[in-house]
Amino acid sequence: MFLLRLLVSIIGVSHSCLSDDPLHAYSSGDIIIGGLFPIHLEINRSTVPEKFSCSEYSIQMFLRSQVMIYAIQEINQRIPRVLPGFTLGYDMYDTCGDVSLAIRAALQLMKNQSDPQSCLLPSEIHSALPEPLTKVVIGERYSEVSIAVARIFTLSSVAQISYASTSELLSKKFKFPTFLRTVSSDEFQTEGISRLVCEFDWTIVAIVGSDDEYGKYGSDRLEDTLNKMNVCVEFVEILSGDFSLNNSHTRLKLKELVGNLNKSSAEAIIMFTKDANIEIIMEAAIKEKLNRTWIASDTWSTSSRISKMPGIKLAGKVFGFIFKRNEVPGFENYVSTMFNRTTNAIIRHHLTLYPLCSNQSEERKAHDCSMQCLHPHCLASYIDEDESYSIYLAVQVVAEGLRSLLKCDNQRCERTTGFTTAELLKEIEKVNFTVDGTRIYFKDGDPSLGYDIVYWNMSKEVTQIQDIGEYWPNGTIKLDEGLSRSMKVEVTVFNCSKTCEPGKMLKIQGKKCCLDCVPCASGEFSPGNGTACERCGDEQYSLDELRDTCMKKNEDFLQWTDPVSIILSCLAVFAIIVTIGFAIIFIRYRTTPVVKAVGGYLCFLELLSLLCCFCLTFTFLGKPQKRSSCFGIPLFAIAFSLCISCILANLLQILVGFKFELRVDSWIKKINQPIAVVIIISGIQLALSVAWLIVKPPDLLMEPENSVVLHQCEIVENGTQMVFFIATIAYNAFLGLICFLFAYKSKQLPDLYKNGELIAVSMVLFLIIWIVFLPLYLTLKGKYRPAISSAAILICSFSILGCHLAPKCYIMLFRKELNNDRAITEYIRKHYEQKGIPVVQS
Repeated sequence: MFLLRLLVSIIGVSHSCLSDDPLHAYSSGDIIIGGLFPIHLEINRSTVPEKFSCSEYSIQMFLRSQVMIYAIQEINQRIPRVLPGFTLGYDMYDTCGDVSLAIRAALQLMKNQSDPQSCLLPSEIHSALPEPLTKVVIGERYSEVSIAVARIFTLSSVAQISYASTSELLSKKFKFPTFLRTVSSDEFQTEGISRLVCEFDWTIVAIVGSDDEYGKYGSDRLEDTLNKMNVCVEFVEILSGDFSLNNSHTRLKLKELVGNLNKSSAEAIIMFTKDANIEIIMEAAIKEKLNRTWIASDTWSTSSRISKMPGIKLAGKVFGFIFKRNEVPGFENYVSTMFNRTTNAIIRHHLTLYPLCSNQSEERKAHDCSMQCLHPHCLASYIDEDESYSIYLAVQVVAEGLRSLLKCDNQRCERTTGFTTAELLKEIEKVNFTVDGTRIYFKDGDPSLGYDIVYWNMSKEVTQIQDIGEYWPNGTIKLDEGLSRSMKVEVTVFNCSKTCEPGKMLKIQGKKCCLDCVPCASGEFSPGNGTACERCGDEQYSLDELRDTCMKKNEDFLQWTDPVSIILSCLAVFAIIVTIGFAIIFIRYRTTPVVKAVGGYLCFLELLSLLCCFCLTFTFLGKPQKRSSCFGIPLFAIAFSLCISCILANLLQILVGFKFELRVDSWIKKINQPIAVVIIISGIQLALSVAWLIVKPPDLLMEPENSVVLHQCEIVENGTQMVFFIATIAYNAFLGLICFLFAYKSKQLPDLYKNGELIAVSMVLFLIIWIVFLPLYLTLKGKYRPAISSAAILICSFSILGCHLAPKCYIMLFRKELNNDRAITEYIRKHYEQKGIPVVQS
């Protein structure tokens, strides 16, 4: 509230309303609709802020203001009635396209009904703002002005419906929650212009914008969009806010701009600024006979003032984007007779500038619309079908919102006018209806309407603005096939190469967008003559030197003949032979104390699991042919957990056998069930690995690289596989740690065959191997990655075979004197005698 009071004081508004009002028209009614129109296009200020005068009267904008009045009168007079029992009134202001005047008009529109002399701010500031007399506002035309007044209307939730403000900033509902419009956002217009550039195969363009919300936002988005489409933007020229004024700065800037345009190699010049700036530039373009291709934004695509400029053909071709056009039904007849009716202040002001012709001869002359007097029929030539129809739609939207809010049928309305602006805003946002074949509804305040694409046909004496296509917000562009093809402009390239040798293509280079031959990128090729580079297939590559053709990539994998594969295979074969030999020895001496000390029948299960581990090393070598050849890691996890579970069961037997002080109910005695221990421990790993193979098994991948296609298995391709991989490895590591702790605890026991010490060493080796393996496997890329897995499995299995089982075979073969009960008994007796513990012999 404080900021509003400060704003009002800055623009010359005190607590009482303004005394120096701009051009203003008012008509009473049960419901008042506000209107903001730039009937004058410029404003001249004195040094005193309150003193101003408007200039550059626009007949076209005068007619657009009358569209709103006509639409309101048509709704009031329509049979059956749209709002039975109610009439619509209007309160319309001329803003001259100026932000300050528009704010003053907006404050006037926000007057309270109970106290028409009070402005927006009451004499005593209350917690809530008073409900304004004006329930909805139509306008403004320019985005810059709409942004300014939208902040004021938001304070009292007054719906503002613009008929021409297209800045995409206004689509941000958190900033402008009450703003709506009956034209599409510049976001879609800039995309449409970019699509048109691509449709005509233009590769180099220039952009001219202006330093306001409309021109700056539009130019920035255009540049971004065109760059993404690989269209070169040679330069972006932003005109200052005072460019439309006739001063030395404007003349200097204009001379510089025309010089840049004259030297430019751009095939099209996109003009995204207001029509007042365009008129100045086009006058210079005609004088200099630039003969360029121009793309017009919606502000001047159908401007009669510019299209009818003498010698406009010398400026060149003009394409443009305009709002979807349609004729306002009955408006032309209304214009022809509106001077015969009760006139409003805006019509009276028009008549002071353009008095009606008084005799027949003058009337005939007036039909060329160039005389000082004006015949009413001549005004029809100034009626446009884009902004005028948008204004007509805006009034229809208000009527539809009121009809829904007041719950009206053709006979009566259920509610009275005691509604709030917030209620009306909510209903307007929800409208979804059809007007003369045009369906309209809002999404974030933006309508569902598109654009017409026009071309200025200058082949005749008078420029004709023809429709050649349309563009819709969903990205669909449709051009008249025959017409657009005949108007496509050939690419004009200045001081650039025309053909290229094989392996190179024409590409935009440097600040001036000059085309030059540049080598194709890696993985691309070009046969030459400037043709675009094409991408080679996934299993192909281009030679780095020429890049004029694609060659088939070589297959890459860990081959059987690779020295690393040979070494791993030899170690695995040796381990398998040794394991089988150990099994034969254990079978031969299965009844001896050594075999019993290593777990008895469990040692055969341990040997079988180690044999499986050694065999699995071969699955990592050679070219993987199918998915099942990638199951090495999950299967190893199962086999090795079986091996560790046998060792853990053996350790439990040793602890129970030698710890005489254990209580009868000790937990170690309770879990000393070898078969149960093996089944439970290995069963958990089995469940994890099977779940991995079912849910997300390792994949067989072909990874294209520079000149090869790498064939290998990928077991950590995504998050699910990574979780299972880490879970299986972590579980085996956990088992290894438990074994180590039990082995360390049992090394003080009278174990003649040193099971505890040897197992502790093997488990330390196992843990170290996997601590080193994990980071290596996860970071290493290439064909030797599977060799890391194979080597880790071999080393782990060798540690068990060499530390746990090999010493037992040595005793059975070469130290047979230790492989009997008497030797074990004697060893135990000496062990306890050294500790001073008497041993009772049975």
